[in-house]
Amino acid sequence: MYGVGPAVAWLIAALVLGIAELAVPGVFLVFLAIAAAFTGVMALAFPDLPVAVQLVAFAVWSVVAVTIGKRWYRDYPVEGGDPLLNDRAARLIGQIVIVETALVGGQGRVLVGDGSWPARGPDAAVGTRVRIVAVMDGAVAVEPQ
Repeated sequence: MYGVGPAVAWLIAALVLGIAELAVPGVFLVFLAIAAAFTGVMALAFPDLPVAVQLVAFAVWSVVAVTIGKRWYRDYPVEGGDPLLNDRAARLIGQIVIVETALVGGQGRVLVGDGSWPARGPDAAVGTRVRIVAVMDGAVAVEPQ
């Protein structure tokens, strides 16, 4: 009665959703693409399947695919390339910097990249190389290199 038209439409939808996932990674469209592909295969196997049943099948396959996907990502989390990417302060720890304003009485300033940061640490003369060991209250804690 319905033929292969709806089945082809579901498979095209699966392809479009898969391509959209590649264009915008991190979205869950891949799970909907899987559900559309299963629905398309089911529509090919049963060509007289009413559209309402196909929509219900797509909904069920979507829930199944998303549930499996959530469990997969929970059990096998994706590691980022740089865990400190958005933590500027943590990225500073371990860097060697130059004292800009002498550290006297535990206070001074150091050059960090192209900026100057307040520093706390043992007394050090201008030009001394020190290592950042912590970042606290907008200042860096340093120690001799």
